[in-house]
Amino acid sequence: MDRKLRVGIIQQANGADVVANRNKLIEKVHMLAKRGVDLIVNQELHDSLYFCQTENVDLCDLATEIPGYVTDIYGKLAGELGIVIVTSLFERRAPGLYHNTAVVFERDGSIAGKYRKMHIPDDPAYYEKFYFTPGDIGFEPIDTSVGKLGVLVCWDQWYPEAARLMALKGAEILIYPTAIGWESSDTDEEKERQRQAWITVQRGHAIANGLPVVAVNRTGHEPDPSKQTNGIQFWGSSFVAGPQGEFLFSAPCNEDVTSVVEIDMKRSEQVRRWWPFLRDRRIDYYGGLTRRFID
Repeated sequence: MDRKLRVGIIQQANGADVVANRNKLIEKVHMLAKRGVDLIVNQELHDSLYFCQTENVDLCDLATEIPGYVTDIYGKLAGELGIVIVTSLFERRAPGLYHNTAVVFERDGSIAGKYRKMHIPDDPAYYEKFYFTPGDIGFEPIDTSVGKLGVLVCWDQWYPEAARLMALKGAEILIYPTAIGWESSDTDEEKERQRQAWITVQRGHAIANGLPVVAVNRTGHEPDPSKQTNGIQFWGSSFVAGPQGEFLFSAPCNEDVTSVVEIDMKRSEQVRRWWPFLRDRRIDYYGGLTRRFID
């Protein structure tokens, strides 16, 4: 039997007002629900500005407990509309202990599961190690009524190991809430190389694992509060790729986008029959992958 999954994509620019950002997102969720989506995927840290441009302990006040009043908001939304929603939240686990956490809500409003970002970057304007403790849940797909979701977050998308482990544990789709953009001093040519690399590596995960990929990025310019840089111009470009890396949807760089993409979830089975990469893996010789570097 055919199995079509209708995925809602929300790519948006954010401002400093958390409540306004959240209300804008909720309005778009309602719009997508009216269009018959089964699953909605949001961008990374969608309730606020991308606060990691500076190191400021007071910004930890943005964190929320899980479960807590913020998850109550999104759980109620999922339950009212009868859809699965992938959110991306700043989790307060304990005083001084925080995670970058994706929370998935089931159609009945319950929390289906969560994923704590495993790979944490530390680059100019992306000072995430200051805020986020690396995840300790591992690479575990989240079971939902629309399938097993391999949810990862942003910097995780550069690592083939993360995608592979999700696939080996039965994920039916790879999902990447994202916040990535350009540094203003780079040339236009370098900016485009970076954007294309970001797209290409994720399409590679789709191909290597025979799975669809959904990547949802922020858009818009967010200033650097410290004024040490010119801020980040998030490059949008959210996309959906099929299990052969083919584009099913591609968003522009600099616009808010609310779209519905239909994915044929049965196609992965046939693609894996044609290209049986999982069958032909030489697992008896891959032990070196658990080492940092082989001298």
